[in-house]
Amino acid sequence: MTAAGRSVEPGVIWTRPQRAGRGPRPAHSRDSIAAEAVRIADAEGIEAVSMRRVAAGVGAGTMSLYNYVPRKEDLYELMVDRVSGEYELTPPTGDWRGDMLGLARQGRDLMFRHPWLPGLLSPVYGFSPQVLRYLEHCLFCLAPLEVPDAGKLELIASLNGMLATYVGGELALAERARSLPWGEAAERGARTAYLAGQLATGEYPRLAGALGAAAESPPPDLEAVFGHWVGRLLDSFAPPR
Repeated sequence: MTAAGRSVEPGVIWTRPQRAGRGPRPAHSRDSIAAEAVRIADAEGIEAVSMRRVAAGVGAGTMSLYNYVPRKEDLYELMVDRVSGEYELTPPTGDWRGDMLGLARQGRDLMFRHPWLPGLLSPVYGFSPQVLRYLEHCLFCLAPLEVPDAGKLELIASLNGMLATYVGGELALAERARSLPWGEAAERGARTAYLAGQLATGEYPRLAGALGAAAESPPPDLEAVFGHWVGRLLDSFAPPR
């Protein structure tokens, strides 16, 4: 049963008509509903997205919205599909590493624009029209990579999983910094002092050596660090030379 009390057959939102039941021409569209849900999530977080809020935003009654979107899970799928359409899928260059790194950077920017997205990325929402378009494009980019298609799909899944984890961590750190009762620099100083004290005990000699070498290096370029991580992942799928 849906929240509206209707019994539904198993299926996905993309195989259903834009609006269930008979009557006048639909007054709303999935696109407008998804746009409103994304707007709310971007401004207030995914927890603020509800059928009631979305219905009010598009000028519909809460119960009538279920004629367009039978379940909240369907609403999430519409949201993921909508923002997945923001990828700029340019023709492949023939350099599969460069093309996939470019897509990874787009994905990172996409998640920063929509901070709720990493939490919704899963195979459950993985085969909407825009996501299928993205996957097809990835396979075109990976055409020069001489591995079986199953390996290419594994690479795409691994890259997307890494993106969600990596950017999710970046977003969590940024959110924590905003919530500190003191400045981020003061927090970093206090934690650095604590760590230095622990390393000075001599109980962690290997860690002290590794962190000491890292401390002598210049501050990391976050864009370069991201590119390095993605590059390591991509290289792990390249056939041995």
